[in-house]
Amino acid sequence: MKFIHRLGYYLGGFSIGLIVLAFFLSGKKTSCSYGPEARVIKNINSKKLVYSHNTHLVLKQNAIDTAKLNAAIKHGNINFSKSETRKEPCAFYYLENIIDDKNVAITIENCDSIATVTYLKILK
Repeated sequence: MKFIHRLGYYLGGFSIGLIVLAFFLSGKKTSCSYGPEARVIKNINSKKLVYSHNTHLVLKQNAIDTAKLNAAIKHGNINFSKSETRKEPCAFYYLENIIDDKNVAITIENCDSIATVTYLKILK
């Protein structure tokens, strides 16, 4: 069999597979979170999020609502060098993001059933 025929069969089968895959995955909440940062953020967002007293004070002082904080956590960048990922029983993660044109540092304690926002600081 000539190379061009083999290439045609391969591309035909590949395109049919892509169409079938798109049909089965359309409309579902599927994601491909393979990186460590994406997996941690997905894990945190899948749990109940609790805010500490310090977090409530900072939110109130800076007129930031919890919806903006949740969005900042969902799209934040985790700084693994400042995080304590292997701490027992709950890991601590240090997130950085921007809320209302302010740089924000967020520390989250990620336990088995809940995630607690333990520290929130507005950076200069």
